[in-house]
Amino acid sequence: MSMPDGRAAPVISRLRLTNFRNYGAADIAFSAPLIALAGPNGAGKTNILEALSLLTPGRGLRRAALAQMIRREAPDGTRRPGFIVLADLETPTGPCLLATALNGEETSRECRIDRVPVASANRFLDHLAFLWLTPDQDGLFRGSPGDRRRFLDRLVLALDGEHGTRASRYEVAIRHRNRLLDEPGVDSRWLDAVELEVVELGIALSAARRETVGHLARLMQEDALAIAPFPHAQMSLSGDLDARLDTEPAGAVEDWFLRSLRDGRSRDRAAGRTLTGPHLSDLTVVHGPKGEPAQSCSTGEQKALLLGMVLAQAKLVAALRGAPPVLLLDEIAAHLDEARRAALYQMLAGLGGQAFMTGTDAALFEALPEGGTCYRVDRGVVER
Repeated sequence: MSMPDGRAAPVISRLRLTNFRNYGAADIAFSAPLIALAGPNGAGKTNILEALSLLTPGRGLRRAALAQMIRREAPDGTRRPGFIVLADLETPTGPCLLATALNGEETSRECRIDRVPVASANRFLDHLAFLWLTPDQDGLFRGSPGDRRRFLDRLVLALDGEHGTRASRYEVAIRHRNRLLDEPGVDSRWLDAVELEVVELGIALSAARRETVGHLARLMQEDALAIAPFPHAQMSLSGDLDARLDTEPAGAVEDWFLRSLRDGRSRDRAAGRTLTGPHLSDLTVVHGPKGEPAQSCSTGEQKALLLGMVLAQAKLVAALRGAPPVLLLDEIAAHLDEARRAALYQMLAGLGGQAFMTGTDAALFEALPEGGTCYRVDRGVVER
């Protein structure tokens, strides 16, 4: 499989699941760039996408607890602890085996590359990146700012492998500060130290988000015709920190952020939370052709807008990383008309990477271009 410029793209050629969701043991070979998984609700289509999404940092596309991914009951009535996900990856430098597993009742998963343990799933990003869309994201623009921040952070992570770690460390530092504020008579030196960490991590977190939003907004504006019939989005970040970063040097904003935290301790103690920082930023999206806020658009327009953003980000990832991401598109075709479905499949093929899609009806994938393959999924059995 190759990109439009002839460079090879990473390809998942085989997926093996053990004790994962409704799969006791599955071994699936993939030979196509566009892979459709068709079958009734509850058959296990999304479970395959979720397994693939564990080959990147984070909690997967459902954001479920790891224990929930363990197969509940085997045919013999037993419940075996843990699960295993193995993926054979074909890359320009040769084959590679990615593996992640939950052992026993542990709360974190083990990750391996070519059977060698690695410190975290961040190392998977050395080999491939993922982007995904799920039905839960259909209400993104009308949902909470937290949902939009998580969506944006997933876009950033496809470009910046350290972003997930940075975001996690920032959240830990904010929780630490909130606990200290709640302690009577706490030594201010402890607060000084943790606030310095909050500022350093917060500015870095905001900078990574802003860089991705800037790149993506420019690409969508310049490439609006290329992603039609999916509309381009006008994107920006809103928040007290973001407003200052628009007009002031980063050093001056760091000083302001640190003063704001120190001067706002009484206020934040009363509120029970920190009221300044990138954990309160929001992603603002406007439907480019209409000039209308995304949350005011129809459900169909919002779905198309989301798709346009993800397609544009996939192109950006391909340009900056040198290879397109693997796309996981759950129930992607159900609310698209025939023309938009055909356009989507052609765009996915044009990216030169791999895309996995699900749908309840194989007829939704009749317009797959040559080389696309549809699999039937039913009761945990996957067949071409």
